[in-house]
Amino acid sequence: MKNLIAAVALGLSALPALASNDDIIKVKAAGDVATTMDALEAAVTGAGATVFARVDHAAGAKKVGMELAPEQVLIFGNPKLGTPAIQDNPLAGLFLPLKVLVYQDGAGQTWLAYEDPKEMLDDLGGISDDAEYIKKMTGALGKLTGKASGM
Repeated sequence: MKNLIAAVALGLSALPALASNDDIIKVKAAGDVATTMDALEAAVTGAGATVFARVDHAAGAKKVGMELAPEQVLIFGNPKLGTPAIQDNPLAGLFLPLKVLVYQDGAGQTWLAYEDPKEMLDDLGGISDDAEYIKKMTGALGKLTGKASGM
């Protein structure tokens, strides 16, 4: 019993460390989800990238009689950035194209969220943390979400 309690205590003590090791970057937005997503989509196409899909999770939930706060995902990319990563490791195709989530939290605040490209591709062999495409993806995501945030 002592060992079980010690194991549980040890496991619980690790939770704050896991929670603080968050690879998700969040950007506060001024508008609602639909307006922010429209701004993101315009920024992406304006930058010359391709929008592959816009997924409305709340609309999907409504179709099956369930409820979600407004939440949409934009899936987009630029082959000039993504192809070199996939050439370095084909498994990068599991993470690309890029995705940005626009959602409303419980307090009604709208956020843009995306996974840090360096962390997203970090565990794949053959991809250097210093790869130029990672720097470009990181910069592009920062600029696009910053522009879409309206802040």
